[in-house]
Amino acid sequence: MMTKVNSLHSQSKVYIGIVHQLREMISKDGLKKGDKIPSERELSERLNVGRSSVREALRALELLGLIETRRGEGTFLRDFRDHHLIDLLGMFILQDQKAKEDIKCTKTMIEKEALRTVFCQKLDTSAIKDLVKDDNGTLTWREIVEELILLSNNYLSHRIWNVLNDYETFIIGEKKITPEIKEKLLNLLQGLENQDKESVQTAYRQISEISDRELTNSNIFL
Repeated sequence: MMTKVNSLHSQSKVYIGIVHQLREMISKDGLKKGDKIPSERELSERLNVGRSSVREALRALELLGLIETRRGEGTFLRDFRDHHLIDLLGMFILQDQKAKEDIKCTKTMIEKEALRTVFCQKLDTSAIKDLVKDDNGTLTWREIVEELILLSNNYLSHRIWNVLNDYETFIIGEKKITPEIKEKLLNLLQGLENQDKESVQTAYRQISEISDRELTNSNIFL
């Protein structure tokens, strides 16, 4: 019987394979940003794969922001400029089990740099703090981290972090802000406001541990 891990890897291989075929088809057909791509049925026939596999691949591509579905109109291409990076990450994940942890660690490096920037520049986090305070269980950890990265004003870091996070989400799903994480997150934001390095450091490490993220270095302020 196929294990869950093997099943996941098998699904990932199908997904990556379809992405490759879609890319070749888009190039061959001369499609560009804003153009409509063939329907799910047409893609299934042209790529010689099941409709369910095509559907999953399209859902993943939409999650990554490469296509968009417009109700009653069809599916359209968005900006494919990041496709080489997405392609590389996909193959990287498939080749090495350790890659998932490496992606987490890379994400963490970006998150820590954003926190360090917010701290050192004494940026205003009150709006983010209000978001967390008012949350009734609908926010995700991603949304709050993204706000902090945007606040740090590093566009490239934000783009890279988004791609890495999309892959992590594709594999393990979104992480909701639990009451325990909410408490630690408020401590982190309060630490940023009070310029308290230890509070920020401790809260981030605790959140990482709660989220079961194994980091090689949890010290933000090295």
